[in-house]
Amino acid sequence: MSCSDCAAGQEYKGSPQGKTEKIGGVSCYVGTPTGHYDHKKVLLLLTDMFGLTLPNNLLLVDDFTKQGYRTIAPDYLNGDAAPPYAMNNPNFKVKDWVQNHMPDVTRPPLDDVIQALKRQGVTSFAVTGYCFGGRYAIDLAIDGIVDVIIVSHPSQVVVPTTFETFAQKASAPLLLELGDKDTEVTVEKQGEIDAVLGDGKYAPGYKRESWPGCSHGFAVRADVLVPEQLQGKEGSFNSSVAWLKKYF
Repeated sequence: MSCSDCAAGQEYKGSPQGKTEKIGGVSCYVGTPTGHYDHKKVLLLLTDMFGLTLPNNLLLVDDFTKQGYRTIAPDYLNGDAAPPYAMNNPNFKVKDWVQNHMPDVTRPPLDDVIQALKRQGVTSFAVTGYCFGGRYAIDLAIDGIVDVIIVSHPSQVVVPTTFETFAQKASAPLLLELGDKDTEVTVEKQGEIDAVLGDGKYAPGYKRESWPGCSHGFAVRADVLVPEQLQGKEGSFNSSVAWLKKYF
């Protein structure tokens, strides 16, 4: 359900270009395109356990914003993201952190943000979720709240049960980005997901990619000095943009 790779990876340098603002009483990092964009659409980015404190997550918001999508990353962790010292720290207890961030406290901020955006005139949502945020992206699709979903190396999923529920209740096209070294959703489990959703079984649309040499967390915390990890990170982002252009 949670693994040490959830807190592994590299922190990136960069200067985030978005702004932090309150939406529905929740602190959010917001990227607004400089050119023309559809004001009725919002891409929600649900971060990993490092939340808005990790530059990687903010820079990802910026990257999607540059593609023409108003992109919002809510602080659904309630200001209690995993601390910076947790990165690559074998003494940091990921499972203990997760127990303090169960859906009863982390889902309400998402609902507050979504309702506030609807009051502002937003009518269509896409969601992209990374690691810890992947399960929440799936839940939003199961609840019929989002129109398009992208999930990268999710944690807190049960294979195949989570995806059987998804197949029964969701209607949003799903792009699933994984690595072949993921210990959370192994290659074997990836095949089980395909058995549920693949070959046209999930009519709205389903695609899974498994990037060689990439472990859990690669799409947001890859070591870009390792060619395979860089290829996985950049490739998964490009696939995400293509999915949005196709369905959103």
